[in-house]
Amino acid sequence: MRIQVFGPGCTNCKTLEQRARRAAEEVGVAAEFEKVTEIEAMIAAGIVRTPGLAIDGELMSQGRVNTVEEIKNMLRKFTAAGS
Repeated sequence: MRIQVFGPGCTNCKTLEQRARRAAEEVGVAAEFEKVTEIEAMIAAGIVRTPGLAIDGELMSQGRVNTVEEIKNMLRKFTAAGS
């Protein structure tokens, strides 16, 4: 699974990445994390507001720092859909 965090590297972006890493660990998902800081890549992914979060290329959230529980629910739904 690939988890992307979109943003310029601000505090909110870093917090979202930390929470996503924690959520993946708690759910037991093996994930590769990618920080996307290039504006062109963010636009191509549909990011209008940062930070953004995508799982396997599917944009899951933007413009807010999700809680660990919210991200865990996203991961569970995403892995269940792929089963």
